[in-house]
Amino acid sequence: DWVVWLDEPIRIPGNNKEHFWVVKVPFELPFDTFVRAVEYVPGHKRLVHHMNGHLIRYASNSSRNVFKGLRKVDPSLLGYYDTYKLLDLLEPDDSYPPLVPSVVNYLPGMQPVMYPQGIGGWAFTRKGAFLFRDIHYGASPVDTVDRPRLHLYFMPKAPERPTREMMLGTNGLSAIEPPLVIPAGKITRHKTSYTLPADISVLTINPHMHLLGKEFWAYALLPGGDTLPLIRLKQWDFRWQYNYTFPKMLHLPQGTTIEVWGSFDNTASNPNNPFSPPIEVREPAGNMRSTDEMFQLIITYLPYESGDERIELKPPQLVRH
Repeated sequence: DWVVWLDEPIRIPGNNKEHFWVVKVPFELPFDTFVRAVEYVPGHKRLVHHMNGHLIRYASNSSRNVFKGLRKVDPSLLGYYDTYKLLDLLEPDDSYPPLVPSVVNYLPGMQPVMYPQGIGGWAFTRKGAFLFRDIHYGASPVDTVDRPRLHLYFMPKAPERPTREMMLGTNGLSAIEPPLVIPAGKITRHKTSYTLPADISVLTINPHMHLLGKEFWAYALLPGGDTLPLIRLKQWDFRWQYNYTFPKMLHLPQGTTIEVWGSFDNTASNPNNPFSPPIEVREPAGNMRSTDEMFQLIITYLPYESGDERIELKPPQLVRH
């Protein structure tokens, strides 16, 4: 229903190194509205590893010029405070702006998920900006450019049940056991688990690993002793990462433990191994290159309401209103 472009290209040097950018995409809409889904469309699909996008909303009658400031900053050169200052995102008292988190994210193969009316969505003010924190580009041997855009899909009324998100594993709620360190020449197996403090209704799950990922599976251990399978990927493919939406909302009661297992192949026989010969690979602090490793399960959910388990979740469709 509306397209928002990054109004200048991102130039990616051809130095065979990975690059990270913090990017601001300002916009002014004709009116305040409600948005059902936001789709991120990269201009250079072969190089984008991931994008994590948040929303900044300004009062519609604000005199703020949302187009002031830089559009992109290399976060490896500055801290977040100076980065936000150059992007002109700080509040008048120099505090960080409040963010609506994870309004739009991207991984190769990912599509925006549209749930039935009343589930998910956001209120958008006329003036605002998307904050990509960050865009990760893979290594390129030649100079190239990327100019992404965002597709906004409106909905007629305010969100009734905004979705929530939890992340297990790397940078998430639960530790990885043993720690994600994969010695050269070894195949290792790792686990992370989390016990739910309240009833939830699961909508969509998104597994994530990098190039050494081999197999991924997750299940729920219910308080009564039953085991409920969630997902199993017998052959992980780094180049195709997807949101998996359940046919109906999945009720997981308080006290359920979600267990996630993954195996990683750091041997010379792994054709995706980025190192020859293999070297030790781990998850470092800060930005993650694709040659580092990650182990995550991202869960989109709602606080449970009676009858949720009967609500059907249709496949993603881009529907105009």
